[in-house]
Amino acid sequence: MKLKKVSMFPLLMLMLAIGGCSSMSGSSGKQDGGGAPVSDAGMAGAATAGAREGGSWNGNPLDDPNSLVSTRIIYFDYDSASVREDYRDVVIAHGAYLVANPTVVVTVEGHADERGSREYNIGLGERRADSVRRLMLSQGVAEHQITTVSFGEERPLVAGSDEAAWAQNRRVELLY
Repeated sequence: MKLKKVSMFPLLMLMLAIGGCSSMSGSSGKQDGGGAPVSDAGMAGAATAGAREGGSWNGNPLDDPNSLVSTRIIYFDYDSASVREDYRDVVIAHGAYLVANPTVVVTVEGHADERGSREYNIGLGERRADSVRRLMLSQGVAEHQITTVSFGEERPLVAGSDEAAWAQNRRVELLY
């Protein structure tokens, strides 16, 4: 019986996806009596429209999947607080976004994997958050726009005690 449930799960998900999509009525964002317009569906003050005709983005730049600022997790190497080279451009793009939007604030959360003591991991998470903060400040971001906090190992992104899980938990999250 369990095998039957597992094999029906993908079919059920497909049916839900198709059924959910069939009730959408274009991308005009106007009310048709069936709910809120698309532009009112997101966070207060955030544009949530999405792609325009021709493929250009019309929504909040933080949600544009083709923009570096849509990446809000910065991963770190083991026992390191240095921003990896493959994430420097992401942090720099967030800095440029904050400079262009001086009323926007970001919380930079530092995290660590489960290895090491709680105290050490809180410190490592703090050093990681400060590393991202310093790189943003070097782009001209105002200090009042950035708040840092460290959770150490207390909020893992992925459960597990192997390198794959640890790599996902060594991170900084940018929360707007």
